[in-house]
Amino acid sequence: MAIDPSAMIDPSAKVHKNAEICAYAIIGANVEIDSGTIVESHAVIQGPTKIGKNNHIYSFASIGGDPQDITYEEGQESNLVIGDENLIREFCTINRGTEKEKSLTRVGSNNMLMAYVHIAHDCQIGDHVIMSNNASLAGHVRVHDWAILGGFTLVKQFCMIGIHTYIGMGCQVNKDIPAYMVASGTQTRVRSINAEGMRRLDFHRAPLLLSSVLLKWYIESLLVAYLIRCLASLKLQRPIALK
Repeated sequence: MAIDPSAMIDPSAKVHKNAEICAYAIIGANVEIDSGTIVESHAVIQGPTKIGKNNHIYSFASIGGDPQDITYEEGQESNLVIGDENLIREFCTINRGTEKEKSLTRVGSNNMLMAYVHIAHDCQIGDHVIMSNNASLAGHVRVHDWAILGGFTLVKQFCMIGIHTYIGMGCQVNKDIPAYMVASGTQTRVRSINAEGMRRLDFHRAPLLLSSVLLKWYIESLLVAYLIRCLASLKLQRPIALK
């Protein structure tokens, strides 16, 4: 175990012998850090927090802080669990969960959280997720495996981001985004199927083409139904001629 003499580690913390704690890092009470994880200088980790193997937490990250929820009170059960092989860059903030939802915030494995990412209380992050710089999640958000959030994306509380979803830069997500879709725009809408993302992950070409055709047909069907409703509404609003 490589611990810099200037690092501050609470006596109750459990740090694996193969973990590395760099200069001026602070490891608080009830923190567990597994083998191969590196905590860079000036990072702060508060507990109760469990961190798995081979994570890299960069300088000035704040991990396991109290939930930013006005109903949270000191002494309530509140936990954070982080899996393996995650990259957590500078100034990221990840808060613990609240008793409203199992008292748990969870981050899976093999994720990349770029600088200034914020993950609020009770969020559930899957595996292989990429959150670009300044992307922020409000409380109780679900982000499924392989999702990508562009820089400065904001996600409202209780929203769900589906598997293999791509969300463009600067989006304000106020509703669920279905799996395998591309969403963009300040007032975020689904634009297309995430064909390029799936191609990069070696999805088979034939099912991918079929999915694109079916999605196009589905959107066109919705548009036709919407136009029919509009015409029916106009017809009902037309004044009746008196004879």
